[in-house]
Amino acid sequence: MQKRTFLAGLIATTMMTAVPALAEWDGPTAGPTAAEGKSIVVVAGDLKNGGILGVTTGVEEAAEKIGWDVRVLDGAGSIQGRTAAIGQALALKADGIIINGFDAVEQQAALEGVVAADVPMVAWHSGPKIGCDAPGGIFANVSTDAMTVSEVAAEWAIEDGGTDIGVVIFTDSTYQIAIDKADRLKETVEAAGGKVLEYVDTPIADTSTRMGPLTTSLLQKYGESWTHALAINDLYFDFMGPSLAAAGLAPDAGPQAGSAGDGSEAAFQRIRSNGYQAITVAEPLNLQGWQLVDELNRAIQGEACSGYVTSPALVTPEGLAKMGDSNAFDPDIPYRDAYATIWGK
Repeated sequence: MQKRTFLAGLIATTMMTAVPALAEWDGPTAGPTAAEGKSIVVVAGDLKNGGILGVTTGVEEAAEKIGWDVRVLDGAGSIQGRTAAIGQALALKADGIIINGFDAVEQQAALEGVVAADVPMVAWHSGPKIGCDAPGGIFANVSTDAMTVSEVAAEWAIEDGGTDIGVVIFTDSTYQIAIDKADRLKETVEAAGGKVLEYVDTPIADTSTRMGPLTTSLLQKYGESWTHALAINDLYFDFMGPSLAAAGLAPDAGPQAGSAGDGSEAAFQRIRSNGYQAITVAEPLNLQGWQLVDELNRAIQGEACSGYVTSPALVTPEGLAKMGDSNAFDPDIPYRDAYATIWGK
């Protein structure tokens, strides 16, 4: 197994030795200047999801810089809500649409309407294919490498507990990318000699009502053999802690929780305060919001997409202690200046 080392809790996922993670801008330095006077719509899968919210905030910040109007529509965690939001985006005659945090396959019919209307479209986490020319008529699908994210989380569990661990994995089969991430978690744990006790498929949108009873049931079923919980998103752990506490388990005594994305503010706070989550593998959400605006500017003007893929970071209590009070992974690199220069702003 490749051992990844990290500096200040931010993992260098492509290097064998510690380096200053993301110390320099490694993204695009050339591209079209800003298209003037555009109005775009963000169709958010569910703004209760910290990853989606973080990306939306980045889009809004970047849109202000490039000089565009932006409207955010919340799909509110349901398939029907997302379908309705796409229809509303078309009715608003947007110059471009950002699909934020849901599977393009789920909304295939609705997205065909966007393509037919010749509206440029970019996405965050719309499916397993990252980068340019993603399925569903999407110009660019912005993401870190989801398989790397899963491997980092699984390797943390192995390094934390050794091979004598019992892991429960939480995923949501509504999303193909969630299935793929969970499969990679399972493969990585088992390849290292660990044991996957159970593979739990439960909707992200229902975590507030499901995770409490699920946690209690799993504790009763597996007891002390359940040593680690791995999930494809931090949101699962928003609602696990109270059940662990009710069972009389201290944060360092019960199953240790690690998330393969996305690095929500709530997750950072739990990690910082020893609140029933040990690590998360975070994405640079604000940066990805800026990248979405840049990719959409390229799409609107008929230019090629950048192909840029951002790097994730393993966030640990030790790393957070060195980062000060921030509860978000916003790498200290000049991405705002880089994009502003490209746009002529």
